[in-house]
Amino acid sequence: MRSDLISGPRPLRPQQQPRAHDPGSGAGAATAIAPLLRLFFGGPPPVRFEFWDGTALGPPEGDTVQVRSPDAVRRLLWAPGELGLARAFVMGEIVFDGDIFELLATLHSASPDRLHIGSSLPWQAMQAARRLGVIGRPLSPPPEEAAPRGRLHSRGRDAQAVQHHYDVSNDFYATVLGPAMTYSCARFAPGVETLEAAQESKHDLVCRKLGLAEGSGQRVLDVGCGWGSFALHAAQHYGASVVGVTLSPAQARWGRDRVAAAGLEDQIDIRLQDYRDLHDGTFDGIASVGMFEHVGSTKSAEYFATMRRLLGPEGRLLNHAISSVGGSRIGQRTFIGRYVFPDGELIDVGQVVLSMEEAGFEVRDLESLREHYAKTLRAWVANLQRHWDTAVAEVGVRRARVWQLYMAASANGFEDGGISIHQVLGVVPGPEGRSGMPATRSAWG
Repeated sequence: MRSDLISGPRPLRPQQQPRAHDPGSGAGAATAIAPLLRLFFGGPPPVRFEFWDGTALGPPEGDTVQVRSPDAVRRLLWAPGELGLARAFVMGEIVFDGDIFELLATLHSASPDRLHIGSSLPWQAMQAARRLGVIGRPLSPPPEEAAPRGRLHSRGRDAQAVQHHYDVSNDFYATVLGPAMTYSCARFAPGVETLEAAQESKHDLVCRKLGLAEGSGQRVLDVGCGWGSFALHAAQHYGASVVGVTLSPAQARWGRDRVAAAGLEDQIDIRLQDYRDLHDGTFDGIASVGMFEHVGSTKSAEYFATMRRLLGPEGRLLNHAISSVGGSRIGQRTFIGRYVFPDGELIDVGQVVLSMEEAGFEVRDLESLREHYAKTLRAWVANLQRHWDTAVAEVGVRRARVWQLYMAASANGFEDGGISIHQVLGVVPGPEGRSGMPATRSAWG
């Protein structure tokens, strides 16, 4: 059964057609809201808007934003821009009808960077909005919004932020991520087509960059180990001894169950532990995949210093993280900050390299997987849409909408280059500068 958020384009109802090109004729929601949309977009809306009373604005056909309740407009008046839109979307007051990727891309390109609605709002529009009942006190936000407490990036607050995102439901994540159960960018190498195979390809790339193919029995730390997928791959294919740490109790339980089912309890230790509390010896390699986004720029020096402390001479660190040019703190007035990654931050890859060098690493390789992440996210969205009823039964329709919106918008961000993802490989120089690194990249392909 299809999602109630995404459907194919519907034929227009006959009573809608006369109003499609003339929003100013007659009374109704479209008449009242036309000045608001013109103010927001700086002109006519770029896509069709259909309102709860049957009136419409914008192009007569194509992808459509269905505004099903006056409450959606109230949310936008109190929180103009993406946060208000996201709240209405999560509550089902706004529904996207058509290709969610194309629709979001169109709205994003047509929306201003900053929007202030207040004294600049036309008086006539305010009066019409009052008559329609769309003006009033601010509505309560959806209960899925995060509100972590405590000092930013303290151990307690970091645990709250991680658990908000990951302790949703292991079964929900299995529905979205598929059998690989890997929540990071896949790698679609030549000849690799399925999402599961692409995730295995990524795990193998990380193993080879860490030098695990050079000998079994190496001790590896998996920081932010998720549901244990990389740890299992490293142990099964390269004979590694792996310690995995996560702040998510749900992930730790699932990961331990997978390790036990594989009979690898002697090789893999999944812990519910903060990376700052690791004090048990030296590792040959560290994989940090999809975890650094939670660290924050104010803690990056401490983070890399800790990674450096945990590695012996010629030990390697592979830092795999989303980045943005100039860096970008995920603010509390954004959809991602409120619903998906509270306290998250995307750090410029140049700053990552510098921070690693300042911590004592020699940076040996940098690789972008931007297009691969876009393809990964599209596969996750397809999984969610294909199994919509199962996902809703597991986590509820509002949270399913959160994940659909976040993954579709993120796919667009990777496709247009607004965000990227990089693997940065560093090594701790040994005596007399020895790195133990291969002469060329051919060792990992």
